[in-house]
Amino acid sequence: MLAFIEVKARPSLAEAAFALGPRQRARLVAAAEAWLAEHPNHASAGMRFDVMLVAADGSIRRIADAFRVETP
Repeated sequence: MLAFIEVKARPSLAEAAFALGPRQRARLVAAAEAWLAEHPNHASAGMRFDVMLVAADGSIRRIADAFRVETP
């Protein structure tokens, strides 16, 4: 399983969670597509998009499979 991970650091975990907008998701998906284009043999492993939230107090939360890419 390939996990493409976006890290968001903000003063609080809640603020970090709201920082992942459509533009950042599109950038992460584009990075995953570029990786798979360079490493096509990894495509069979499956993939997911995770988010790591980091707060100023050092709290960390991982959201596995935070979003999915809709295929037409």
